[in-house]
Amino acid sequence: MAGRLENKVVLITGTGGGQGKAAAILFAKEGAKVVGCDLKVEDNKETVRIIREAGGEMVSLEPIDLTNAEHAKRLVALTEKTYGRLDVLYNNASAARFAPMMEMSFEDWDFTIKNELNLIFVITKAALPLMVKSKGSSVINTASIAGMVAAHGNSVSHAATKGGVIAFSRQLSIEVASHGIRVNTISPGVIRTPGTEHIFSDQNLVDMMVKQIPMGRYGLPEDIAKVALFLASDDSGFMTGTTIVVDGGQTA
Repeated sequence: MAGRLENKVVLITGTGGGQGKAAAILFAKEGAKVVGCDLKVEDNKETVRIIREAGGEMVSLEPIDLTNAEHAKRLVALTEKTYGRLDVLYNNASAARFAPMMEMSFEDWDFTIKNELNLIFVITKAALPLMVKSKGSSVINTASIAGMVAAHGNSVSHAATKGGVIAFSRQLSIEVASHGIRVNTISPGVIRTPGTEHIFSDQNLVDMMVKQIPMGRYGLPEDIAKVALFLASDDSGFMTGTTIVVDGGQTA
């Protein structure tokens, strides 16, 4: 029985760990030819090793800075040289800095804008000409419930970028629909990943967060990867311009 992504070429950013790694492994199991990348060289090579040893297919570039247009072009060029097309772009990678508004430096604000919003523009801009060649291609952007609802904490820059990702995706979906390209967004809630692990060292904070989640637990990278699989597959062929919230009911 063929996988849900059989022979689809999928570019996933940030495959060195967390949600990107989980998606790369799942997508490969479902038959995708995976192109990955990360700043973390050894972690990303480990993802490639896991996939290849399981019989899957993956190529990658590391280290790579996707806020740099030339780096993004190199990644798309690798995709085209290796496979000749691109069916799915999953913009997973991001990085943010947190501080109260009255204490936040412009440097921290600018870092977050570059690494959570500019990054998506840069790689999507580079990838779209190749995606036009595929019929029924899909762009998946990673936002957050922080871009939809306010929360206690020091998240003004993160909220601004993730709200921007949702608006960017909605607008882009209209602009590229005539090319057969769908654009959707995943907005996760509290997800335990290597990037958020520092939060989970405080058990009191973890308990407080979980109390706000009706399903009684925090999310795992695999929870997001399964939703991304749906958006990458033809099962979501009539969906574009929307965001799927994956938060255990926190925003309900």
